[in-house]
Amino acid sequence: ENFHHWKLDHNEGDKWRIEAMPGAHGREMLDPNVHKYFVTSYGPCFKSQLITLQNEGYWNQLMDEKRPEIVVKDWYAARFDCGCRYELTVRLLSEDYLVLEEFHPEPVVIEQWSDAMWREISHTFQNYPAGVRYIWFQHGGQDTQYWAGWYGIRVTNSSITIGPMTL
Repeated sequence: ENFHHWKLDHNEGDKWRIEAMPGAHGREMLDPNVHKYFVTSYGPCFKSQLITLQNEGYWNQLMDEKRPEIVVKDWYAARFDCGCRYELTVRLLSEDYLVLEEFHPEPVVIEQWSDAMWREISHTFQNYPAGVRYIWFQHGGQDTQYWAGWYGIRVTNSSITIGPMTL
């Protein structure tokens, strides 16, 4: 679906691109159902999605009283031959788009001549404040050697799962 569900927040350098697994100097993912990935360039590339929970079947009373776990996962990898940087930010937002809770780990910097393995990052939101109406998910990065083309971080198989009740 290309970038149909994504907002391109930063699309610099040679911009975002979609490539087929494993890509140049890359590796296959363990999940045989994943065949493509997004790749960044030498300028900052970040894309986001804003999920309206009510549109996905999660009504306000459920989110306020039961507060089910919200599990966020993303997969990222570098090329073997170029260093890069990966960032992820996930925010739980109120009806007025105020940040109620945020997951923003330190950026991951992968050096040149890495193993090019796909790695999963995961976070579970639990016992968050009542009033969550939206989830904002943003990821991206760039290569660290400023090479023209698509040598930056690769991302794929992003997911948000709203799971069993925690209260």
